[in-house]
Amino acid sequence: MAKNNENITMKGNALKVEGRCIEEGAVLPSFKLTGTDMGDVTNATFAGKVLVLISIPSIDTPVCATETKRFNKEATSLSQDVAVVAVSRDLPFAFKRWCVAEGVSRIVTLSDYKYRLFGKEFGVELPDLGILARAVFVADRSGNVVHVEYVTEVAQEPDYEAVLEAVKSCL
Repeated sequence: MAKNNENITMKGNALKVEGRCIEEGAVLPSFKLTGTDMGDVTNATFAGKVLVLISIPSIDTPVCATETKRFNKEATSLSQDVAVVAVSRDLPFAFKRWCVAEGVSRIVTLSDYKYRLFGKEFGVELPDLGILARAVFVADRSGNVVHVEYVTEVAQEPDYEAVLEAVKSCL
């Protein structure tokens, strides 16, 4: 589990990553993303909730699909005071189609396709590929970051148990 965005690879090949590295104890950066209804969604949308932000390269890849389904499954047993959000550069239409096809309903899917600010603000920008790196951020109800994981190999899944422990510590 990496706490920084250095040395991120895809199938063993080093990737250029841009943006500031988020650290535990910091205030979660502001974000403005696009929902499946094409409306803007910001941090304020999740005010007062424990927030799990998963950054994924693309919902239409096997690892991202597996990760999102797993977080959806885990989210069903969590309090409604927890919001689980998947973020990628996929179009909102693709997210909506995928969620319906896969029966995923407990995760909010948001796109960074329009504003393209999330990647740099969260240190997951892969400029040579035009997508986001795999990472997980957990913030408490006050918006303070309590868990960060930059997955060093983009083709691998995050440490689910560490994420769930961080969420439970906030409830």
